[in-house]
Amino acid sequence: MFLTLLLVTFAVAIAVALLVSRMFTQPIDMILKRIIADAISAAWLKYMKFAILVVGISSGVRIYELEKYIVPARFDKENKLLELTFERWILEIYRTIIATLQGIAWMLLLFFVCALIAYVIVRVAEMKRRQTDSESQ
Repeated sequence: MFLTLLLVTFAVAIAVALLVSRMFTQPIDMILKRIIADAISAAWLKYMKFAILVVGISSGVRIYELEKYIVPARFDKENKLLELTFERWILEIYRTIIATLQGIAWMLLLFFVCALIAYVIVRVAEMKRRQTDSESQ
């Protein structure tokens, strides 16, 4: 039963991460094309999609949380394992979805903060270049 739970949480985390990756592909692509303005932006887009998938899966499949179904708690004198009931299945799937989204949200927040800083740097460089071009004419 534990192995099935592990596989289900893995599949749910993959599905959620792929959905989020698909939703954010166009905005990330536009940002990267604006900041990098080179063919290498396509490679960065592939990396970002891969990173969304990895972060989503690693955040969503919480191995340490799932261990409670195969290893009894240390403070439990009776050495009971938690039983995987229907309610616990629903709760674990819900936790997987939320944890996957939360991990991806933090990663995308970090990306967008870095992208904003890079955008400001690019804009300042463009303004200086225009100013220099207009002064030289």
